[in-house]
Amino acid sequence: MVVRDWALQLEILWHASTGGFMSHCRWNSCMENISMGMRIAAWPMHSDQPRNAVLITELLKVGMPIKEWASGNELLRSSMIRMAVRKFMASSEGDEMRKRAEILGGCAA
Repeated sequence: MVVRDWALQLEILWHASTGGFMSHCRWNSCMENISMGMRIAAWPMHSDQPRNAVLITELLKVGMPIKEWASGNELLRSSMIRMAVRKFMASSEGDEMRKRAEILGGCAA
């Protein structure tokens, strides 16, 4: 599902069919994802978002970057999103991210 306007993120994260969330990695969004035990496809844009993405992808390992921050001026291509979804849903790395996210979500509850 793609929501272009503002949406109540917690309702989306709470839904049983949600297996991951693409986020620009603002702090509140990261905390909501973690507290719900959700994997994050990180797409930071500015400000503290790149640092938050590093926390999510490299330290906590509950997400993955959609593209490298250094290539921030490049367009996000559908192939990049497709690769991220496949990695999330059909790889051992995605399974490990899901397990870590669920553990962190349980700690936050």
